[in-house]
Amino acid sequence: MTGVPTRSLGGLAVSAQGLGCMGMSHGYGATDDAESVATLHRALDLGVTLLDTADFYGSGHNEELIGRAVAGRRDRDGVVLATKFGFANRLGEPTLVRGDAAYVRQACEASLRRLGVDHIDLYYQHRVDPRVPIEETVGAMAELVRAGKVRRLGLSEAGAQTIRRAHAVHPIAALQSEWSLWSRDLEAEIVPVCRELGVGVVPYAPLGRGFLTGRYGSVEKLAETDVRRGHPRFADGNRERNLAVVAKLDELAAAKGVTAGQLALAWVQHRGQDVVPIPGTRRQRYLEENLAALAVELSPADLAAIEAAAPPGEIAGTRYDPTGLTFVNG
Repeated sequence: MTGVPTRSLGGLAVSAQGLGCMGMSHGYGATDDAESVATLHRALDLGVTLLDTADFYGSGHNEELIGRAVAGRRDRDGVVLATKFGFANRLGEPTLVRGDAAYVRQACEASLRRLGVDHIDLYYQHRVDPRVPIEETVGAMAELVRAGKVRRLGLSEAGAQTIRRAHAVHPIAALQSEWSLWSRDLEAEIVPVCRELGVGVVPYAPLGRGFLTGRYGSVEKLAETDVRRGHPRFADGNRERNLAVVAKLDELAAAKGVTAGQLALAWVQHRGQDVVPIPGTRRQRYLEENLAALAVELSPADLAAIEAAAPPGEIAGTRYDPTGLTFVNG
């Protein structure tokens, strides 16, 4: 398929589905730069414009990888580069998250160098620093906009009131948070605030970190270094209960002639025209499978059946361990 439709993130035009690039450098076992670059090029050729990365992924490797992949397209060919800052401990610092003004400026300069560009299209705070007023963080980010180093601002895993306070300092184009059929905690309060303020929503892990595809019936299939081995929803007991939900989705998907993953991704795509999911993969086969979900039409009856198969609260286990949970919806 070509000609991916576009959607708007706070006025920033992007493809209706982006590409999450974390797994090309971080979190999911062995990586292959050549394979990843080929997938990045294939995504751009198919019409994906939004590439999502962060300085944390591979301690900068992911930004460098993407920089190399788009270097041959000096006009960027419509590419929208989104990256994030905040996890300072990747550089060996004792503090897990930093949002102070000095660090914002330092992190941006480093990301620009690794990406090999003179500006970042969408710059997110990866996690809210509870020790620093959001006004200071976003104020420093706004200075980067005025300096021409950043085009639009975003937040990741921010709570409703934090989004309001941040938006009062400078318009926030997008909120990146986990949203899928097994992670729906932002629906009650956060999404309505985003829509009130005109903030787009960028769901990461829209396939439940791959679980909703049905490919991970056992953690034994995961590499020893795969972070999902430590995620509560993949743990014994929780995993079996969650696989039962996937089995129901698989039945619905089969009736429509699609995969369970495509059905789950189409559900996210149907959350609204201001929603741009970023499923991650380093393989062209899964990239194309994910993009095909854009063509899956879901009727009200389909949506009701999906809700019945995977209602809110049905998934067993939290999405992060206790430490990780302290930095979500902050």
